[in-house]
Amino acid sequence: MKPPYVTSEALDQFIKQAFLEDVGEGDHSTLASVPEDATDSAKIVLKEDGVIAGLELAELIFKKLDPDSKIDFKKKDGEKGRSGDIILTISGNARSILTAERIVLNCLQRMSGIAAKSARASEILKNTQTRILDTRKTTPCFRMCEKWAVHIGGGKNHRYGLFDMIMLKDNHIAFSGGIQKAIENTLGYLKDIDRKIKIEIETSSIEEVKEVINVGGVDIIMLDNMDVETMTKCVDLINNKYVTEASGGISEEDLLKVASSGVDYISMGALTHSAGIIDISLKALV
Repeated sequence: MKPPYVTSEALDQFIKQAFLEDVGEGDHSTLASVPEDATDSAKIVLKEDGVIAGLELAELIFKKLDPDSKIDFKKKDGEKGRSGDIILTISGNARSILTAERIVLNCLQRMSGIAAKSARASEILKNTQTRILDTRKTTPCFRMCEKWAVHIGGGKNHRYGLFDMIMLKDNHIAFSGGIQKAIENTLGYLKDIDRKIKIEIETSSIEEVKEVINVGGVDIIMLDNMDVETMTKCVDLINNKYVTEASGGISEEDLLKVASSGVDYISMGALTHSAGIIDISLKALV
């Protein structure tokens, strides 16, 4: 099931922009060399082991140019594949296949890399009470696909953007005059606009956690750049009154150690900003 931010309208807009960027006035290489009415078939192949993501998007991209194309999926989004596996075949207008090729592969490779990293993190945490979250550290205009890939890989999406959750980070707190003022201003703002939006606040010490608990009014307390000993003390202090999230440059190697503190979530910007790609190619079936 697609996450709620992956809408038909958003997908259509993304695909249109991708073709505008890549094709411009026309794919002259293909227009020059391939007859207009030529039909052909191709396969998309994994060139290394990994978790596959982006197949549903690939179909939409191909069909944007050739609605009559036939796609046969050999794998599913979220499924693991081995080097050499064919993940889909496509038959249709040859020009359309070639023009869509690079956009399809770029999306598949990037989304599969993110899904693979998310799957590894989720696997590491599977026997703990802690779950992995993504962040807003995404590529501009590609966030939908990157967060979708985290979802496919088994990770949990954090807020999608600035509009669907309030997160009071260190600079918000500094600019507003401190933790108490930041929370009070936020609660007043939500009352004025008559909205209910979850509030998360960043803390970096036991003293700050104590102040947040004393003020109240939030939903989630972020424990940012703390060592595990301090984090554990903070989790004990919070005592399940608020959801807890660990954050701050956390790597795969750190996950179990951080989870031992008892936090509910670990946010990991590396799921998106440092994920590599899974090498994938398209080859003509001849």
